[in-house]
Amino acid sequence: MASGNVIRGSRIGSAPERPTERHEPAPRRAVTYWCRNDHATEIRLALDAEEPAVWDCPRCGVPAGRDAQNPPGRTRPEPYKTHLAYVKERRTPQEGEALLNEALAALRRRRGRE
Repeated sequence: MASGNVIRGSRIGSAPERPTERHEPAPRRAVTYWCRNDHATEIRLALDAEEPAVWDCPRCGVPAGRDAQNPPGRTRPEPYKTHLAYVKERRTPQEGEALLNEALAALRRRRGRE
């Protein structure tokens, strides 16, 4: 006996079935990159797109290059610098001493010691 439910088996809000491809995709080319760990990564780019010199390997995160025999090395990140290191780059020790004395004098004036 039929239940009379016409939309049986489909979900609410579903659209009619569509063809898998509505248009022709843009022409592409495969570009392969190799990292130091011998991982090959193939990406697909548009024919007219400029290929990047380096691509991060999705498996190990190391930079990968186009030359399989000579892949790029790991880039060294710049070490963390403290605020004091940046200040020392901008000022000489004599300038720092003068600023310190000026700040101490202002502090003593506020506290009423001078």
